[in-house]
Amino acid sequence: MRVAVFDKFKQALPGSDPVLVSILTPVVGISPTHVHFALPDDDSFAPEGFMAPMRTPFGQLHIAVHGQKFQWNDLIDAWAFDIKVLAAYFATAAVLSTATAWFAVRNGLLPLRQIAREASLIDMDTLGNRLTLDVVPTEAMPLVGAINQALERLDVGTRRQRLFTANAAHELRTPVAVLAARLDAPREPNFEFQLRRDVWRISHIVHQLLAEARAEEQTLPLDELVDVAASVRAMVDDAALLAIRDGREIEYLGPSGAVFVRGNKVAIEAVVANLIDNALRAEPRGGSVAIRVNENATIEVIDHGAGVAEDDRRAIFEPFWRMSEGASGAGLGLAIAKELVSKLKGRIWVENTPGGGATFKISLPRAVL
Repeated sequence: MRVAVFDKFKQALPGSDPVLVSILTPVVGISPTHVHFALPDDDSFAPEGFMAPMRTPFGQLHIAVHGQKFQWNDLIDAWAFDIKVLAAYFATAAVLSTATAWFAVRNGLLPLRQIAREASLIDMDTLGNRLTLDVVPTEAMPLVGAINQALERLDVGTRRQRLFTANAAHELRTPVAVLAARLDAPREPNFEFQLRRDVWRISHIVHQLLAEARAEEQTLPLDELVDVAASVRAMVDDAALLAIRDGREIEYLGPSGAVFVRGNKVAIEAVVANLIDNALRAEPRGGSVAIRVNENATIEVIDHGAGVAEDDRRAIFEPFWRMSEGASGAGLGLAIAKELVSKLKGRIWVENTPGGGATFKISLPRAVL
């Protein structure tokens, strides 16, 4: 048995000659350790022998080798063996890692796929819907929350725009119907005056709607150098004839020099014109409306009418708000004024006029020259 095994093992170990290979037959309890040894005929005390347990095609054996020599093909064989082992290790690790990553990503993205399906179903008619937060991973919650907030803002803006359009159509329908009825009715002595008043009312509503649309589209150039004192003085001059016709007075109070701001001349004049129109309608007959421009680019439009209650000072800047059902006007002027002032990086608010009435104030950032 030992000779047969030895012959077969020598065939498996081609190499040179003074190599002593000893094959020990399998025994129970082979030591798992290896040892180095030296034979009495060795020239030095350095151990040239090596014995270790090894698994062979003939079972677990102790194999002792003495006097072995280095050959380059031994190094190549060792590298080839190591490469095979490492390749098998890395291939297994790569397959397991890929499978684990695919499984984790696939399952981790399932909630986002659900969110994507929900988002694909949202349109202009379903802006009230919100994306589900309960199924979203913690890391994605800020993103989904921000999308829900954007949908909320879009929903509010869309509802406001639809309300604006519906109310604008309602406001235009009434003066158009009055104008049509007046044209069909017998002519009265003041027919032309009434006709011009109806046309002015329709034109006023249309211009307010256009100003609002321009503000919403952000098409206003805001880098013009505007002398706000000159612009307000021109608006007061234009309104003087209207004030005299209605039995009221209008007064400009301001510096003789220029007060410059960076903004848009047309927008500033539209805001001032709206406030002057409101003040003239609020001012009792025989009263006087004052428009003041301060050195710090603050504009004040002062009337002595009924004033604005404390609880209504925020609501008056909402579109189509009216103090009462019988109040004149379309309720657009102050809303558009607030929108335009906001575009101009300014501020608009209302205070009480000493002695009664309302004082609307506009603060605009002064230009640095």
